Amino acid sequence: MLGFFYFDPLYFLFLIPGMLLAGWAQMRVRSAYDRGKRQMASSGLTGAQTAQRILDMQGIHNVRVAREPNFLGDHYDPRHKVLKLSPDVYDGRTISAVGIAAHEVGHAIQDARRYSPLVIRNGMVPLASTGSSLSVIFIFAGLLISSLQFLAVVGLALFALTVIFQLVNLPVEFDASKRARAVLVDGGIIAPHEDPLVAKVLNAAALTYVAATLVAILQLAYFAIRVMGSRE
Repeated sequence: MLGFFYFDPLYFLFLIPGMLLAGWAQMRVRSAYDRGKRQMASSGLTGAQTAQRILDMQGIHNVRVAREPNFLGDHYDPRHKVLKLSPDVYDGRTISAVGIAAHEVGHAIQDARRYSPLVIRNGMVPLASTGSSLSVIFIFAGLLISSLQFLAVVGLALFALTVIFQLVNLPVEFDASKRARAVLVDGGIIAPHEDPLVAKVLNAAALTYVAATLVAILQLAYFAIRVMGSRE
């Protein structure tokens, strides 16, 4: 069992498909983002200006647009009603900057419209955070110490919560991108011929969520095999 704790070939065998997809997704994100950075948006708006214009167009006046210091750390904070954009997106006037800013505004629109999957996702955040931090510790403790096998089952349940959270998150992310593209074109922020490049940037970013979810599902399957096997 100690050998399992340090190295288990089965673990890597389970994760290889997800890791390959995750690596490919990251390459696509980088490629699409870099390509979008080379093309200026015809509107001439920065990402911050794009975000503010969409919020105004949607009648959302309780969300603040702020600068986020981390590269690609763009996100919407529903608790504090803050849309945080990284420097390249906040100040950028490129297709990538405008597209990413619009995607994050898509989450603010979801929040304002009480989009059901977002409400569910936000409600699961505390449970998912707890599950993520404790699940693997509980699983390892239960597998390593026979008298604590019940902890492995508890850890497996907690890890399952994080997987459910990621599954719920997928439609949230895809819907935000769909809303972003529609409002960019309908609002005249990008020209119709710019939409395909925006789509490539947003689709590549969405693929990273798909890859992360697949990795989590494969990890859950592996842990389930190990935990159930230890109870026989």
